[in-house]
Amino acid sequence: MSDFYSSMYNPDVLTCLANLSNDEVFTPPEVANRMLDILPEELWHDSSATFLDPACKSGVFLREIAKRLIEGLKEEIPDLQKRIDHIFHKQLYGIAITELTSLLSRRSVYCSKYPNSKYSITLFEDTSGNIRYKRIPHSWQNGKCLFCGASKSEYERGDELETHAYEWIHTIKPEEIFKMKFDVIIGNPPYQMNDGGGDGNSATPIYHNFIKQAKKLNPRYMAMIIPARWYSGGKGLDEFRNEMLHDDRMSVLHDFPETSDCFPGLNIRGGVCYFLWDRAHHGNCLIYNHKQEQISCDKRPLLEKNTDTFIRYNAAISILRKVRALNEETMDNRVSSRLPFGIPSNFAEFSLARNNKNSIVLYRSERGNSKAASKRVFISPQYITKNYNWKDEMKVLVSKASPGGDDYPHSIITTPILAECNSVCTETYLIVDFVRNEQQGQNLISYMSTRFFRFMMALIKNTQNISKGVFAFVPVQDFSKSWTDKELYAKYGLTDDEIAFIESMIKPMELGGDGNGN
Repeated sequence: MSDFYSSMYNPDVLTCLANLSNDEVFTPPEVANRMLDILPEELWHDSSATFLDPACKSGVFLREIAKRLIEGLKEEIPDLQKRIDHIFHKQLYGIAITELTSLLSRRSVYCSKYPNSKYSITLFEDTSGNIRYKRIPHSWQNGKCLFCGASKSEYERGDELETHAYEWIHTIKPEEIFKMKFDVIIGNPPYQMNDGGGDGNSATPIYHNFIKQAKKLNPRYMAMIIPARWYSGGKGLDEFRNEMLHDDRMSVLHDFPETSDCFPGLNIRGGVCYFLWDRAHHGNCLIYNHKQEQISCDKRPLLEKNTDTFIRYNAAISILRKVRALNEETMDNRVSSRLPFGIPSNFAEFSLARNNKNSIVLYRSERGNSKAASKRVFISPQYITKNYNWKDEMKVLVSKASPGGDDYPHSIITTPILAECNSVCTETYLIVDFVRNEQQGQNLISYMSTRFFRFMMALIKNTQNISKGVFAFVPVQDFSKSWTDKELYAKYGLTDDEIAFIESMIKPMELGGDGNGN
């Protein structure tokens, strides 16, 4: 029967679907199988084991599980058709995310869009089989859905359009959908929903809600593939991150900082990961780092001692421990919060030249090719709504948006700016620190340009935006002198292997470059 599947999908349509845009992240069969490989082998020989995909898009997980069960249950159920009937009727269940994916999933699994037809490899009494799709409404309150955070203006639609109100996360009691327990819950849930914020492109993560719902059923095992942004929390993910990092039932984690190493051709900021949650496991997690063909593996806690974030790189642990052993102050105590002067990035009440003696220098983002694109402009003091006295101090600024994509080696930050006294900045920038004079400022910038400094940031930074929190592992140095990587490597006693790892991760930065860290 597994040979039959192979002959029916050549070329594999599910592989083709896996190469669609970031908005439609279908799982390639090879990735689905790598996830299935982390489940115990005995499941494929257990005729009582039940499997649920609560976010079916292509049916790839159920299809690949079916292949394994068809082979694994040969001895227990020798008759092929009886074996097929048992597997599809008693062991495999799915919830499609849209009507279209319900048809696609049934076609992939049953070889027919309608499993009550003569073309289905197993017959059901209805058109859904065990892969259901039920159109349900969002629950609107103040313009947003209570369950998923979707924008009412975006997703309140007529019957002719999908509303993307996913059944699995739009119920308080997911156990009542099939009225049964499951041994394995596995899938690739939708990642986010447009929430109507900002300029209309703002989105709220929803993948964590699929995991929370799965835990309510207390399965023996759960495996999900999701964006890795949860490592850093933020935007509704702080509670979820805390729960995940303190859950000692997390037994395996495969981490892909570059999305394309998992999903070819895609770039999801911060990368992706898949994990195995094992109800019977209590202890450290087996963590795999993937970088192209290179894979490292280490068994360790998800939370390094005295940290509140996940250190994704196994090779970084020894470096972090050496740096923290000196018990130095860290730069997050120096860096400002966002919007340091209360001036938004789109602020437009500026002039290109100093109008009067009271004018203050404003550092802002460069936009376009016009004169208004200038990074350094002038404003009246009246527009400073926060931290007014900070304008009088010399300070080092850095853009809160990181440059480039997620490929490595990475710049991490743009070229820092030494901002003179009588200056402010928009929310485009963070203040890294205040300095007494220009020389001290240049010494701080020399430190920020080192690979060491930016590597210590990278241990926390998993998203495009930079906040003061990502400086929590960066030690403060003596800024009466300039710094080089060679001096820093020696100070912290780093080995040749540790240095090589840092330099494989971080691009060199030439001061006076293009402002993008290049």
